[in-house]
Amino acid sequence: MKKSMIYTKTGDTGMTSLVGGIRVPKTHPRLEAYGTVDELNSQVGLLITYVSDDEYRNQLLEIQRKLFSVGSYLATDQEYKELRPQSIIHQDDVENLEHVIDEIDSLLPPLKLFVLPGGSRAAAISHVCRTVCRRAERCILSLTETVEIDPTLIAYVNRLSDYFFVLSRRLNNLNGENEIIWQKSCK
Repeated sequence: MKKSMIYTKTGDTGMTSLVGGIRVPKTHPRLEAYGTVDELNSQVGLLITYVSDDEYRNQLLEIQRKLFSVGSYLATDQEYKELRPQSIIHQDDVENLEHVIDEIDSLLPPLKLFVLPGGSRAAAISHVCRTVCRRAERCILSLTETVEIDPTLIAYVNRLSDYFFVLSRRLNNLNGENEIIWQKSCK
């Protein structure tokens, strides 16, 4: 079997190919969107290395798979190339994520004040995932100014940041760490 080329040199001039071969500048909003989703996926991979609970590790692995689908969707210009079925986020993906959020939240004490990112290392990284997810969502919404994006995909990414928030709280809870509460002492 022939080894694939890691470098092709086709991007040396600042252009790259979307799924289907259409060439666009590397500064294109579509690349900003799926590049940020890729960054989030990498952060989730890092988070997994700090999570010992198998249930949460499996949830995170499933999220990585879904993020790969989101990236594939965003990398496909549907004017030139039909979406692959595995690139589509479905309503039950959103509903499953909502169910998991509700399940985790039911294990937590009620939230009465703002929580600062931190606590255990796993919780802190989950907060990083949350903020990168929010940035990915903004990039995707920016892309909707020029192309149509499935609202279900947008809803999934929106819920995902909520997932990382409740997961961060749960990870602190499991690790015996107190949440860091924001003190209203801005003077």
